[in-house]
Amino acid sequence: MISAVLAGCCLASAAGCGSFLAQARNGEGVRLFEQQARYHDALREFQEASYADPTDPTGYYNQARTYHQLGLTGKDEADLTRAEDMYNLCLDVAEDYPSGFEARDCYRGLAVLLAQQGRHDEAFRLIEGWADNRPDDPEAKIELARLCEEFGNQTEAETHLVDALKAEPHNARALAALGKISEEKGEPQQALRNYQRSLQSNRFQEQVASRVSVLQSTMGAPVSTTDSDGRTRLVDKDSGNTSAQR
Repeated sequence: MISAVLAGCCLASAAGCGSFLAQARNGEGVRLFEQQARYHDALREFQEASYADPTDPTGYYNQARTYHQLGLTGKDEADLTRAEDMYNLCLDVAEDYPSGFEARDCYRGLAVLLAQQGRHDEAFRLIEGWADNRPDDPEAKIELARLCEEFGNQTEAETHLVDALKAEPHNARALAALGKISEEKGEPQQALRNYQRSLQSNRFQEQVASRVSVLQSTMGAPVSTTDSDGRTRLVDKDSGNTSAQR
C-alpha cells in the first residue's frame, strides 16, 4: 500500500517561477519519466534543470522522485539514500522559494521512503512537523491522515481529515478521503454525502464519481448533500453528527 501512495506523487514540470531553461528541462524529464520510463535520461534532465536554476525546488524534487523509483526497481540502497538527500534539499530550498511550488508531494514522497525503510517514527515526525508549522494548511493534515490510515489508525486519520475541513470546508481531497473511511466503516449514506460534496468542489475525479455511481446503484436512490433550507452539510463524522455549513 505504501508503494501505491508513492505512485500518487506526481512529477513537477515547472514551479511557475525560475528560468525558462529549467522549466524546459523539467518538462522534458517528466516526459521521459512518465511516457517512456527512461529514468536515467529523465534524471539527467532534472539535474540540468537544477544547474540552470539552483533556487527552484522543482528539479530537486524530480531528482528525488526519480532516485526513489530507481532505488525501488533496482533494490539499490545508494539510490534511496540519494532520494532522501534530494527530498530534504527540495524542502530546504522550497522554504525560500517565492511561490508556485507545492511541497505536498515532496513531504509525501519522503514520508513514504522513510516508511518503506521501517523508519515509521521519522515519517510521522516529518508530517507532524509540517502540520505544526502550517496549522492553517489543510494539505498537511490530509497527508497526516493518509499516513495514519496507511498504518491502520483509521480513527486518528478521520480526526485529521475533520481538522482539514475546519481549515478548508470544501477541500475535495479531504472529503473524498472521509468518504472512503465512511465506506470502509459500513456507512454508505455518509460515504455518498462525502463523495458528492467532494465532486461539488472538484468534478474531475473519476474514482470518486465511480464510487458515487456504485453507491447510488446499491442504495437505489441518490442522497442529497443539502438540507431543506439549502445549506450544505458538514459530513465529517457519522450522520448523527452532521452539521450545517453555509
